[in-house]
Amino acid sequence: MYTIGVDMTTVSRIKKSMENPRFAPFVFGEKERELFCAQNPKYHSLAANFAAKEAFAKALGSGVRGFGLNEVEVLRDDMGAPYFVFSGKALEIVLSGRYTAQVSLSHEGDTAIAMVLLEKGMGIKKL
Repeated sequence: MYTIGVDMTTVSRIKKSMENPRFAPFVFGEKERELFCAQNPKYHSLAANFAAKEAFAKALGSGVRGFGLNEVEVLRDDMGAPYFVFSGKALEIVLSGRYTAQVSLSHEGDTAIAMVLLEKGMGIKKL
């Protein structure tokens, strides 16, 4: 069975939220913070990642319940393609549902969007 989730946000909203020192650790995992929050924050990528986390929750059909946003990381492979890395309660949810999760990101101007496709019963694909 397949489910989808879509979310969009504005880059300016994420940039403003990043002014609060508690926001980044609450929303973004350690690897995401290393990649996108360092000395020169990549706000477009952060906004797209935020949208991906929300889209993932929508694809689950539960919203953000039972896991933390920072447990759903969106990293990039050598070609720049995004992929999920789960930890904590989010990993438990993915493993128990045997989900395969695919993500697509885009941003233009002040808008970032993400689409997530979940396939239930397949298990996490290894890169």
